[in-house]
Amino acid sequence: MQPSPPPTELVPSERAVVLLSCVLSALGSGLLVATHALWPDLRSRARRLLLFLSLADLLSAASYFYGVLQDFAGPSWDCVLQGALSTFANTSSFFWTVAIALYLYLSIVRAARGPLTDRLLWAFHVVSWGVPLVITVAAVALKKIGYDASDVSVGWCWIDLEAKDHVLWMLLTGKLWEMLAYVLLPLLYLLVRKHINRAHTALSEYRPILSEEHRLPRHSSTADKKLVLIPLIFIGLRVWSTVRFVLTLCGSPAVQTPVLVVLHGIGNTFQGGANCIMFVLCTRAIRTRLFSLSCCCCSSQPPTKSPAGTPKAPAPSKPGEFQESQGTPGELPST
Repeated sequence: MQPSPPPTELVPSERAVVLLSCVLSALGSGLLVATHALWPDLRSRARRLLLFLSLADLLSAASYFYGVLQDFAGPSWDCVLQGALSTFANTSSFFWTVAIALYLYLSIVRAARGPLTDRLLWAFHVVSWGVPLVITVAAVALKKIGYDASDVSVGWCWIDLEAKDHVLWMLLTGKLWEMLAYVLLPLLYLLVRKHINRAHTALSEYRPILSEEHRLPRHSSTADKKLVLIPLIFIGLRVWSTVRFVLTLCGSPAVQTPVLVVLHGIGNTFQGGANCIMFVLCTRAIRTRLFSLSCCCCSSQPPTKSPAGTPKAPAPSKPGEFQESQGTPGELPST
């Protein structure tokens, strides 16, 4: 491999953009966790998997934020700590993203139910937390994590480029799983969408006699759009880090191109924000509840007092007003 170019130094505007991406991702991941805690009726198995993905993305955004803020100029103990945390969280995020796609495939296409799905969830935990932990501990113990001159990162630390087998450890601590996700995610979501389309075709001859058939195209259209967008967003965010990884292996000076560096910084840090947009802001049931909650918080005021000092009784509510304000308890989010 050719000698490493000088370290990539972020200008203030580039650092501000990447830091903002970290903050938005952390807020998005936190909002996903908050909605899971607030509304128990929304805790489906798929959303539980999304919860664990959000926890991994939250840790990833926090560790990247510290790395970009420090903009390491050489090896140090906090460089190793930050590199270890981001390696674990980022790799775990890859595994949980694929786990969600695999769960949807097995539950929709293969109709997996009951004890099988419970065992599947335990297997996801063992693989998605255990494998990244083992890899990270091994990398730290063998002193593979350290300063990388920001050639394959954006200010944060990852694999030490001075290590003789640094390419192998770059693959083991992220790039191998990232490239596998590029293949598995589109494949699994394509199979799910084909199955849904076949089911809709088989059902089409019965639609004229179904009640409320106008809801079917709307819900299926929303689900189809999300099934297409999930792998596209993942690849669109992560591909820039892969490009810089390849350029680093080739020794190309293009690895320090400012636009490429910023895209890499946003792509690696904004996964939590993208998931929040997809599964909170673009999910009608959760969006409606968040809007109602914010309205209640804004309109809550202390009771007004009459001139005599006694609080006024609230105005009687109209019939049906309480029921309307509660929403629909059984409403579940779309896919």
